[in-house]
Amino acid sequence: MKTLALVGNPNVGKSVLFYHLTGNYVTVSNYPGTTVEISRGMANVYGKSYTVYDTPGMYSLSPVTEEEAVTRRLLMEKPPDLIVHVVDAKNLPRMLPLTLELQSLGLPIILVLNMMDEAEKLRVHINRPALAARLGIPVLEAAFGDGRGVHALKREIMQQTQGRPAQTPCNRAPAVVQKTAACLEGRYPIPRQVVARLFLEDDSEIIRMVHKEERSEVVQRCLQMQRNTAGERCQFDFALGIRQEAQQILAGLFRAGSDAGKGWLDRFTLNPLGGLLVTVLVLYIGLYLIVGRFGAGTLVDLLEGILFGEIIIPEISGWVNTYLPWFVLRELLAGEFGILTLGFRYAFGIILPIVGTFFFVFAVLEDTGYLPRLAYWLDSLMGKIGLNGRAVIPLTLGLGCGTMAVLVTRTLESRRERVIATFLLALAVPCSAQLGLIMALLSKEPVYLLIWVCMVSGIFLFAGQVLHVFLPGIRAPFFMELPPLRMPKLNAILQKTLARMHWYFLEIIPVFIVVSVSLFILREVGLLNRMAEWLTPLLGGMGLPPQLSLVFLYGFFRRDYGAAGLFDLYRAGQISGEQLLVAAVVLTLFLPCLAQLAIMVRERGILVSAAIAASVFMLAFAAGFLLRFALGLPPM
Repeated sequence: MKTLALVGNPNVGKSVLFYHLTGNYVTVSNYPGTTVEISRGMANVYGKSYTVYDTPGMYSLSPVTEEEAVTRRLLMEKPPDLIVHVVDAKNLPRMLPLTLELQSLGLPIILVLNMMDEAEKLRVHINRPALAARLGIPVLEAAFGDGRGVHALKREIMQQTQGRPAQTPCNRAPAVVQKTAACLEGRYPIPRQVVARLFLEDDSEIIRMVHKEERSEVVQRCLQMQRNTAGERCQFDFALGIRQEAQQILAGLFRAGSDAGKGWLDRFTLNPLGGLLVTVLVLYIGLYLIVGRFGAGTLVDLLEGILFGEIIIPEISGWVNTYLPWFVLRELLAGEFGILTLGFRYAFGIILPIVGTFFFVFAVLEDTGYLPRLAYWLDSLMGKIGLNGRAVIPLTLGLGCGTMAVLVTRTLESRRERVIATFLLALAVPCSAQLGLIMALLSKEPVYLLIWVCMVSGIFLFAGQVLHVFLPGIRAPFFMELPPLRMPKLNAILQKTLARMHWYFLEIIPVFIVVSVSLFILREVGLLNRMAEWLTPLLGGMGLPPQLSLVFLYGFFRRDYGAAGLFDLYRAGQISGEQLLVAAVVLTLFLPCLAQLAIMVRERGILVSAAIAASVFMLAFAAGFLLRFALGLPPM
């Protein structure tokens, strides 16, 4: 079966094209040896079946992030029959260098100029036939958001994959690269000129490959000689050469548009004051009103309070107690920690509406093009904690699910930045369910909500600044494509929301069942009460009652589980407003959930993860003690 690889920079429309080609026949899996996800689907193109890969965004064959490395590895290890290179037509001069690099692989390529509708509004002019002639590959125009160009692309895919010979790799390499390629004798999955260039750039993966293939001392001396000739600036020189070649190809064929086609809102969001106002508005409407009040308030009351509390749970409990004679099984299914009465009630009655509303808001922000602007606007603030604007994406995703966000930290350039982001995600970025429940509880006393926001934000900034000072290394430079603001399409938003909810519940339903069973077993063997007793003195020192110890244990198994337990206690009147505030702050800063901790160990290693967990634990309780003194709460 023929294979297609959709390749291009981030935010150019690859995923939209992937959906047009594959529909719902999609599988998502981690690339072997990594946690980077690759989407694979089946496409039917005029009766012919194709395997389609939606690759992570890349800017060059010289990878900076793990996503770029995975895309290159896919092209090397599983060379597709055809590369579909999707670019943003408005920014063609910045994206054409990658086209030239992909051509050097010798694989058939179709260049797709996507977002032509936006380019036309900005009066961008591209001489497509002449560009195709200069490049020697098919060049198509498209606007996949509207479905424009999909059929033309399918026709071209058929033509390019029906017995046409592979393209000859373009011979554009500098002399030092050609001489280095001539030294090589081994067998490589990509053309030797590409191997030689990446070798000279000190690409660690390619260096390992060359050392494995080249055993001859003569070859080693030849390679070392060329390396000395190339010098330390060779990567910059090679990149500059490719960009200059792209400019020469586009000379007379591309005319940039003007900012006159951009709306006032487009420019307003990039203004410091405008960016602040828009961000406040987004937080108020998106997180407070939609997620906090509507999702965690109205919808939770309907689902958990009425549907589960008054209809489903009583029916289940009655059925279980009537028809199951075994006490242990009754308790396991419908007891205090029952799979049905606790696990499923939390998952569908409390977590479902909050996660659903958050993913809806996040999809709206994605499709409007606001998130890159948020990254641009917050870049200077991120600099104070050792990160750049790119870190906004995983940190924002952490408001949905911390486990998923830790995986996305792979998009950050350096290990130092990944450690800082992982620490902050574990410490002060609540997941959507936890955030929604806490906002719903504290919003009844706006002063408490303001104190909670100030405490969590202040500790977030304090911890980031300390890490920035003490962790060795420098802040990576920031660059990110800024797409124009767009009117989101409801159909696309709903599809993204449902797809993410499907992924989320496939992950959490087994976890909730395991947590319920684990809590049941721990209670039966007496360990749950013993663990709660260990926490009781710490909680008492913060003015909190002992029954909250179980809530914190829930929070370790699953953050949203803990928040739901806090929700139950407050609604039952077992804690006061001041105690709720202290508990909300400490629970937000408390240990990451078990799933997030497991991913941290896999991503950052056990020693770094243990150091993060210990630091977070101490900071959380230190904040609780300080807040208790500030509120004048007596110890218990």
